[in-house]
Amino acid sequence: MDIHFQHRQSAHCENGVISNLLSHQGMEISEPMAFGIGSGLYFVYLPFLKINFAPGFSYRPMPGKIFRRLAKRLGIKVKHQRFSSPEKAKAVLDEKLAQGIPVGLQVGVYHLTYFPDEYRFHFNAHNLVVYGKQEGTYLISDPVMDYPTQLTESELQRVRFAKGALPPRGHLYYLEQLPTNYDLAKAVKKGILQTCNDMLAPVPIVGVRAMKWVASHIRRWPKTVGTKKTNHYLGQLVRMQEEIGTGGGGFRFIYAAFLQEASTLLQNPTLMKRSEEMTAIGDAWRDFALDISRIYKNRKSGSDVYERLADQLVNLAEREKEFFTTLKKNI
Repeated sequence: MDIHFQHRQSAHCENGVISNLLSHQGMEISEPMAFGIGSGLYFVYLPFLKINFAPGFSYRPMPGKIFRRLAKRLGIKVKHQRFSSPEKAKAVLDEKLAQGIPVGLQVGVYHLTYFPDEYRFHFNAHNLVVYGKQEGTYLISDPVMDYPTQLTESELQRVRFAKGALPPRGHLYYLEQLPTNYDLAKAVKKGILQTCNDMLAPVPIVGVRAMKWVASHIRRWPKTVGTKKTNHYLGQLVRMQEEIGTGGGGFRFIYAAFLQEASTLLQNPTLMKRSEEMTAIGDAWRDFALDISRIYKNRKSGSDVYERLADQLVNLAEREKEFFTTLKKNI
């Protein structure tokens, strides 16, 4: 079983899987367009959820949400399945491959043998495509890799049923039916409006308010949990930002590219200006990550380092509040 599937590298796993699966069926949707229509730009802070012994931070919606939103807005039928039995999960995957259908999977990162050791830690929301099987070995198109790779049956079963937070439980998905026609402009507008509403949500755990809440905790952590734990928490924040599917800065650059495409599609030149602004915000997120890494590696110290870091995050929150308020008016 070897499906002729074109592997294309992308900046983020779920966007890349979406774009590659659609391209395989002849529907060309770029990675930025998939990200924007699926309202992939997000921020959530869950201090009560511990991942790797640190609070939960995420710069993306729940796994699979981007694809579900895009599919709904474009009229694409996608089949999703989860399993209690690894044997059943394997049987369904093999059946689809035998039918010539490439399959998307949600997996855990820690046991992905082709990942470098420094990128292998407990994170269960990674996405990849299985496009074939040869002599007990699965052919893998992982969008964050620059080349196709492989996993044995046992290796794939292990990552499909990884333990911990957000266990994938064998989650697989594949395209069932593409629309005969669709309104791309309408889907783009819906995607933008939801992103604006998410980032401006009137709750403390989501969007710009969540960023400010994290900033207030950064100021308190050195006194409440100590410097060592604070630096561990900050390490988690920057890891989720820069290593888990591009996170904060990278997502802003993808969103800027989406707004550039949207500006042309909607014939709305104000979106080109918003694209430039979002690129600048992405640069500021990268500076924030760099400052965290310096503190984490003890290359930046002083009594006020955490206060200045919190100030940076508050500034980012204010910039994004203004940005999404304006963007919503533009749409």
